[in-house]
Amino acid sequence: MYQKPDTIKISAALREDIHATHADLHVTVKGSSLFSGEEAMKKAREVNQLVEALTGFGVKSEAISLQGVRIESASGALLKSSSAMYRLKIRCEDLNQFAGMLDVIAAQKNATVERIEWKYNEEEAHKRLLKSVIEMAKTKAMEIASLLGVKLLGVYDFIENTYDEEAPIPFQAQALPMKRAMPSAAEPNLGMEIQHNKTIHVNVDVWYRVSEFQG
Repeated sequence: MYQKPDTIKISAALREDIHATHADLHVTVKGSSLFSGEEAMKKAREVNQLVEALTGFGVKSEAISLQGVRIESASGALLKSSSAMYRLKIRCEDLNQFAGMLDVIAAQKNATVERIEWKYNEEEAHKRLLKSVIEMAKTKAMEIASLLGVKLLGVYDFIENTYDEEAPIPFQAQALPMKRAMPSAAEPNLGMEIQHNKTIHVNVDVWYRVSEFQG
């Protein structure tokens, strides 16, 4: 019958706030005519106006992609003249341009920002936190073993838990149609959050094998 060795359990935890590195803006554009695929980006007048305004602002054309098209037709018939709702995803690589991009979109009366998807460099932060928390656990285990009069022999078991805690977003983008005149450069659009962060939590439970009491 297997007999569990003598162990001590050590728990350690750390957390870190990380800022978004870039963002995807999900935008809908109401068009007066129906096109699909790459044709929509050039021939759908309202979509093309937004694309040209964004590229003129400095957004790369490859950062703008068509995600879907929904037909707006009372009769249900598929006609070239049918209106359509175009769903676009616009990547903002430089968050210093984020407020300006919102203003460009706001100037297009048929465009609405539905939501913002924030992106992070999570892997690097996770590795850094995990390394630190394991070192904390090891140091704590050595101190406790010394106080108990035992020696650490090795690791019996190890469990890691990681989770993200998103910062609250005070403004819901989908409830905010972006339909106002473009302000001056000194007056960025503050109708929604233009910077975002979240908290990464890493905690570990380590069971260390220990020797018998030292005499």
